[in-house]
Amino acid sequence: MRSILLSLPLFWLLVAGCGSRSEHAPAIGVAYAGPSKLILRQEINPRSAVVATADHGERLEIIQQRRRFIKVRTTKGQEGWTEERLLLTPDEVAYLKRFNQQARSLPSQGVATTYDAMNIHTEPSRYAPSFVQLKEGEKFDVIAHELAPRKPPPRKPLVTSAPKPDTFKKAAKQPKIPPPPTPPPPGPPADWLALSKTDMPHDEDKDAADSEPEPSDDWTLVRTATGETGWVLTRRLFMAIPDEVAQYAEGRRITSYFPLGEIRDGDQVKKIWLWTTIEGSLLPYDFDSFRVFVWSLRHHRYETAYIQRRVKGYFPTLVEPPGFSLCVDAPDGTRTRRIYSLVGNTVRPAGDKPCNPPAVEKRPEPAPLLVAQVRKPSPAPASASFYDRVTARLRSLRKRWFNR
Repeated sequence: MRSILLSLPLFWLLVAGCGSRSEHAPAIGVAYAGPSKLILRQEINPRSAVVATADHGERLEIIQQRRRFIKVRTTKGQEGWTEERLLLTPDEVAYLKRFNQQARSLPSQGVATTYDAMNIHTEPSRYAPSFVQLKEGEKFDVIAHELAPRKPPPRKPLVTSAPKPDTFKKAAKQPKIPPPPTPPPPGPPADWLALSKTDMPHDEDKDAADSEPEPSDDWTLVRTATGETGWVLTRRLFMAIPDEVAQYAEGRRITSYFPLGEIRDGDQVKKIWLWTTIEGSLLPYDFDSFRVFVWSLRHHRYETAYIQRRVKGYFPTLVEPPGFSLCVDAPDGTRTRRIYSLVGNTVRPAGDKPCNPPAVEKRPEPAPLLVAQVRKPSPAPASASFYDRVTARLRSLRKRWFNR
């Protein structure tokens, strides 16, 4: 009877530790919501009930992790589960703010639109969070282009596992009678040279598989009317150049366009257009040809004033009165900015100058850890009371069993 009475306090302490509410769980890290509306669910199951939502950039506390799922707590104290890829580190949030500020000063390469709702991602990747959604028919500026691999970008884990406790292995017991010596290994066969020359087709197949190109996607950096900057799939957007000019694209995709001037034809005012186009996709450059269209006062239609094909050009293309300039590959392999002047309806080369890339901060390497390494609970000091030692022991058991 006495042993039962002594065990009752321990039992109630264990029940109280296991039944404590999750809102008292300590935070093991800080993250920020990536999507425009981050949905937090009651359980890991994607069909579980929604318990809360968080806006893009909202600060969250990480309190638990199960594989690729993270349990977070909002500033209002609401807790729920979400996927790890939908969270941003503090460094990523700071980089996005700096990049958005720098991208506002980049020159526009033309106005584009979309025929369906389109998501803007924080990085040129399908796995990156989408923080803004463009509506059907909404117009936005095109800034840059990038060819990015389709696989997920490398990221370090948000939470590292707790270090394993040091274990001391017992030394192997030496037998009383030593074992016999190990026999020498057998020698190579007599025809080992002929065997080495045998063709192995599976190795060739492996080399051929390794040489296959990695799946990639074309991404375009866009800027909305409110100044938000992000990445969209290039195949989802269409340049908003007038149809009376776009009809001359000849099956090529228009990558940028610019008005260079105006021509008055009676009561009509027609613009002089410069555009860049590309024939294929998944290419490391931004365009392979450019053309200048002028309005013909004789035929009352657009005609080509200048065209250049078989080039490798890169953004940005600049309109610099009295003409324009483009960054292209020179014959020696370097990039140079070619300058063209527009005099009336005539386009003439006007020299070259260095092609300086825009001063925009590059994306950082894999993001640092959102959560510091989980620390082992400190044991109770030897001079602590019996109650303190039992409480510390129950706390460690609760952490080990229930991760609380």
